[in-house]
Formats: sequence, structure tokens, C-alpha cells
Amino acid sequence: MTKSFNPNLNINALFLGTKSENSVFFREMIDYSVSEHMHWRSGFHPEDSALVTSIERYSPEYRETLYKTEGVLNRLSSKLKNTSIPFFSPRYLGHISGDTLMVSNLAYVMAMMYNPNNCSYESSPTTTELELESGLDLCHMFGYNSQNAWGHITSGGTVANYEGLWVARNLKTLSFTISQHPATKDLVSHKSRKQLKNMPTVELLDLISKLKERGIFSEIRNMTCRGTGVKPEILGKLLVPQSKHYSWLKAADIFGIGQENIIPLPVNKYYQTDSTKMRDIVLNLIEKGESILAMIAVVGTTEVGAIDQVDKVIALRQECEERYGESFYIHVDAAYAGYACSLFLNEKNEFMEYDDLLHYYRQHNIIPENINWPKPEVYQSFKSLKFVDSITVDPHKMGFVQYAAGAICMRDRRILDLISSHAAYVFEENDNNNNGLLGSSIMEGSKAGAAAAALWAAHQLLPLNFNGYGKVIAAGIVTANRLLDKITNIPLIKIGKYCFKMHIMPAPDFHMINFSFKEINDTSLLNHNALNKRIYEICSYSSGRAYTNDFLTSSTMLDYKEYGDIPKYYSEQCGFSHHEWEEIRCIYVLRAAVMTHSFHNVEHFEEYWKELKSIFVKKLTQIVDEEEKKSINGLSIDTSFLIKEKIA
Repeated sequence: MTKSFNPNLNINALFLGTKSENSVFFREMIDYSVSEHMHWRSGFHPEDSALVTSIERYSPEYRETLYKTEGVLNRLSSKLKNTSIPFFSPRYLGHISGDTLMVSNLAYVMAMMYNPNNCSYESSPTTTELELESGLDLCHMFGYNSQNAWGHITSGGTVANYEGLWVARNLKTLSFTISQHPATKDLVSHKSRKQLKNMPTVELLDLISKLKERGIFSEIRNMTCRGTGVKPEILGKLLVPQSKHYSWLKAADIFGIGQENIIPLPVNKYYQTDSTKMRDIVLNLIEKGESILAMIAVVGTTEVGAIDQVDKVIALRQECEERYGESFYIHVDAAYAGYACSLFLNEKNEFMEYDDLLHYYRQHNIIPENINWPKPEVYQSFKSLKFVDSITVDPHKMGFVQYAAGAICMRDRRILDLISSHAAYVFEENDNNNNGLLGSSIMEGSKAGAAAAALWAAHQLLPLNFNGYGKVIAAGIVTANRLLDKITNIPLIKIGKYCFKMHIMPAPDFHMINFSFKEINDTSLLNHNALNKRIYEICSYSSGRAYTNDFLTSSTMLDYKEYGDIPKYYSEQCGFSHHEWEEIRCIYVLRAAVMTHSFHNVEHFEEYWKELKSIFVKKLTQIVDEEEKKSINGLSIDTSFLIKEKIA
């Protein structure tokens, strides 16, 4: 479990720093990490003789090989410095990527040299235990009972989502298999065929225990879709919000579910799943006798930072169980915002009441009184996570751990029995509790133990509560809300005879800011999209000079195909007519995940905003100059690429 921590945490001491301010400490610790490994090597069976002699080390061929090694590293360093993205800089306001913790980088380097492979306990006894311990840390943060729960590290949120759907799929076919086997059908004889299609997760897991008692579990398991293949009429529909990550489309393909069996759940104007329409869809499916494979909720959408009302999903499942005796699996994709759950836990890792939480924030200046976070519905969503069946979370996002480090948490570890496999040369069959086995119960095979060491070290230094990770994440939320306020109130930007207004989408649930620029006299939505596309081009890696850019952002297109008419609200907010929306049906926005912790100080933030505002003016001036040179009629940005996108 995570450790308690001194509330006098200094956030700036956690990172290398935007100007490498902590370079002396970092060098010392890098030297320590390497020296410890070299000491370990040289001390392993000291009676063994050295294989490389002094004479060989000074031979021309030996020295030439070292020189070539140095040359390769010099070239690599040059490439990295020239074209890498400066996620550490507050000038970077783009994707969900931020600076990484010094402790995780150092721990990764330290463990990397031992090259542990967490597929097998035999080849990674230390880091396998660290991975499982870190997984339980995350389970505990979400409110799962750590005695029953299970979690582990994946390569990212995509694989974690796959694993969530994997267990849901295998679980789904269990009840029908039991009902068809002569030795077990008595276990579900009281269930109608309709009820067998949608059994509660807990009841299905209890059946696994009963099958083991009868000594027939392995036989039944081989008769589920795991052994006989997918039968779509049994699996049923996968309910996924319109705000979904693309991994769900790939998952439906990979697991044989079929993308035509994905039912999109409409979102409201805040890009959260519309709970009323969600309920209508679910009840309609149940009343028609349809099977529901799983319901997906999102805690932190990658486009706008929206957080679904998880409590409404839980309430709907309970209603279905009480009203129809039917249920469904719930997986939450919290890859982006999952770590924010730490903001709700006190120093004893207990979930706090809403009013007590706000009082603590104000008292310790974690989130100032003038910033409205969290909204009550966001609080309720995080409080309800403990009731869902599985959760995806990405330490390499808000955990500030380097890639690749996603994770999945499962509420009840018994579910692993439905997916576990064993390779005799890799796994020990007698480990019945799966304490040391990873490769047998996960989607990946060989996997870096260094990632587990990095995550474990981060959790040891920063507890998963408001005195640890909470403070770091809160700093980004504060910066984002200050930026929201500044953009909302920024005066018109005048460039020659043109005036530009900045528009911002409704205050996000987390710290993703979506905004755009509009020339106030322009009534063309197509022109608006082209203008913001051009700003993105000169403020992103697409310019081919990320290191020298003075501002970096990302972007997205909110269109009818994905969201229906929901983006129309923002289009109208920007001043475009209903006719314009009906004609274009997409709006291009700039997208900024504000993960920087550097400006929790008000004075520093004011300096930052002054510089950022001057950059906006500079970029708009560049665009106006470019377009006026191309057109005798003034500002007329090429929109042909957008027309092609719309047709496509």
C-alpha cells in the first residue's frame, strides 16, 4: 500500500525542471543508479575471473568499437534534441503528455540495467512483485477491496481496455455454457433464457467458485467462447459513448464482436454520456430480449476532458437488476483522469465528503476558492468508481511516469480464471493465488519490469491521496482554470483591419481546454475551421520545428458523424448561424491538455499569460500577412482541404 506523506510537499522538487534546475541532484542519482549496478555485477561471485583483460581494453579494435559507440550516441542525441517534443515546457499545451517525475526516471534506469521481464516471475522476481503492489495501489485508490481486487501494468490504455473487454466477453458466455451442461445446469435452472443473457457480474463470479467446488470448472471454461469461439447472438451489444477512444473500435474487431454490434451512446452538450438517452437505450434492449455485453463509461475524454456520470451508470444497472433481474458488465475508461481520484482521498486514503474536501482545498490552498473544482457531479462520478467491474488508468498520463505504463484494475480477481493460460516452461502451476504470475493472465507476453519499478517508486514518493499526487494534479487544474478565465475575458485581438475573438468551449470537467479564434466579421464556418487549422499548423510539430516553436498545441475536429448536432452549440456560441452548421456540420478547435504544474504561483502565471497572449498576436499576424499576400481581397484562407475532409 502507498505510504503516508508530509503535507509540506514541494512540487518543484519532483521534476528535473523546465531549465534543468535539479540537474545536480539528478546527475548524482543517475551516477548512483549506474554505480550500484556495476557494483552488483562486479560483486557477483568474485571468485570468477574477468573475461576482458587490460591488454584487450587498450587494443586498437577495442578502442575503435568504443569510439563508434560514442559516435552513434552523439548522433542519437542530436536527433532527439532537434525533433523531440518538449513536454516539460509550459509552452507545450497539446496532447495528454507532461513532464515525468525524477524518481520514476531514475527508478526506470536503475531497473532497466537488470533487464527484468515481468512475463515470468522466474526472470523478474523483484519487479513482478513491484508491479502487483503498484496495481493494488491503484485498486485501493479507486475504492476496491484490496483483498479481492487485482491490477497490473499494461503498455497503455488501449491494451487495458482490451483486457477489460476480454474478461467481459469470456464472462458473458459462462451462464449459457453452465445451463447446457448436464452436471451444472441446476445452478442456473431458476433463470429464464432472457435472464441468462444478462446476469450480474457478482453472480457469475460466484458460479466460478461453485464450479471449482464441483471440480468441473476447466471443462466448463473450455466450452465458453474461450474454447468454442464467439457467438454474436449470445455476446450481444457493446454500449460505448460517442466520446469513445478509438481503441474500442479496434477491440470489437480483435475480439470478434463486430463493430456493427457497438451501440453509440449519445452525449449531452458537455460531451458527457447523456444519462437519459443511455437509460432509454438500455431498457429498450432489455425489453426486446437483447443481450448487453458491457457498458463503457469514460472518465476524462481525450477530446474535451469530459467525465461521464458514473453514478448514473451504476444506478441504471441496479434498476435493471431490480426491475428485470438482468444486468451488465461495466468498464470505465479512466486512462486520462483516473489518477485524479487521488484528489478525493485524505491522508488515511479515505474518500472524503464533498464539503470536507472543499474545506481542505481552501485551507491548504490546494485549489483556491475562486476555482470551481470539482463540480458535484464530477465528485459523485469518482465516488462511484468502486462499484464498477474494471477500470483503465494510465500512469503515463496523470501519473507522470514515462511510457509505456498503462494499467487495468479489476474489482474481483476471480475473473482472471476465465482468461488465464499457462505455458509450462514459463509459469509455475502451483501458484494458485496468481501472486507471481503475470504472463498467464494478461494480454501481453514479454514486458519491461523497469516500468513497474518506475511506477512503484512514484507511488512510494507520492501517495495516492491529496497530500501526494493530488497536489501535483491540482496544480494543473488550477493553471487550466486560470487560463480558462483569461481566455474568456481576453479583449478583441486587432491585427491591421481585422479583429479576432477567442472563444472557449464550456468549462471542462478536468483540465482539457478547447478553444478557437474567429474573425468577428466572418460568417463562414468553413473559414473559421481553416483559420484554426492554419494556427495549428504553425503551432505544432506539423511545422517540422517543434523545438524552436514558441507555442505548441494540438487540435481536433468535432463533427456530426461522431457527435450528431452537439458541436452545433459551440458553433452557435461562436456566432455562426444554424444554416452554416447545417451546411458544414463540423467545427475545428484547438485542444490543450494543461498538465503543467509550474504556475500554481499567481505572479508566475500572470507572466506566463502575458507571454502566451503575445504569441497569439504574433501567430495571427503571421497568418494575416500570409493570406493578404496571396489575395487582393484580404483575408481568405484556403479551405479546400476542409471541403475534401467533409466530403470524405
